[in-house]
Amino acid sequence: MRLTLYGSGQRPLTELTWDGETLTATDTVIGESVRMTRPASIYHYECDMATGLAVLDIDGLVLVDLPGAWNLRHLAALGIPILDGRRDPVARTRTMLAGRAPGWRRLRGVPRPALVRWRMPLVYGGALITLAATAYLISIGAYAAWRVASVIFRVVVDLVEVKWLALALSPALLALRPIRTALRRRRSRTGKIAGPLSVRGGWLRLEHDIPDVSLERTGSLLLYRYEDLRGLFVLDTHDRPLRHVPGPWSPDDLHRFAERHGLRLAVHRISRQEYLRLVRACPQALP
Repeated sequence: MRLTLYGSGQRPLTELTWDGETLTATDTVIGESVRMTRPASIYHYECDMATGLAVLDIDGLVLVDLPGAWNLRHLAALGIPILDGRRDPVARTRTMLAGRAPGWRRLRGVPRPALVRWRMPLVYGGALITLAATAYLISIGAYAAWRVASVIFRVVVDLVEVKWLALALSPALLALRPIRTALRRRRSRTGKIAGPLSVRGGWLRLEHDIPDVSLERTGSLLLYRYEDLRGLFVLDTHDRPLRHVPGPWSPDDLHRFAERHGLRLAVHRISRQEYLRLVRACPQALP
């Protein structure tokens, strides 16, 4: 049995093949496949303005994340239990998707548009051209011409709804981005931040609309490795998980951050049982 995912009205990009024993997901854009033997269930989710499928193992860990719009009637023909999580609270969906199985993959099946690939070079090139044009118009005293051109550009941007192009008219772009990057690196070196982690007014913040945690409740940071998985758990004073953010973290940045804010940092390779305990008990996550 073969199923396909259509992305934004384009040709089939992600393909599911089921032979009754093995489910194979193939990203036809990059020609990459993932085989899953006897998956336990499929979680259909809507979260953070996105929809998709998460193929789960027997313990509820995500084997493959497949963002996109799927036809549930076709999926039902697989014979694999479908868990409808489209009305689940955002916190539950995030924690589900953050609980990854070893070998976890995300197959998007969507080609990166050429405009996206060239967006930043175009923006920087536009900023340079704008800077040169500004200097030239000012040098010849053509202030009125520059003001008229700026007004016309803003009207066009509003009409075509590509507001990011407005950055190309701002020469400040050439300086602001490197300055922001340098400031962020400096804050990391001094322990003020560590990735998305920061502290403000006695609260530990993780950005991305995740509720803050009081520093008084926070006991330690657990930087873990479970097989090929890595990530961070924020634990309370009783070693219960408060927040989970899978993915690579800088141990040096976390060490400086923990030292500055009076937190303990633990770096451990954990077992499957410990990983499952933490994942299932964690109330908030950033997948």
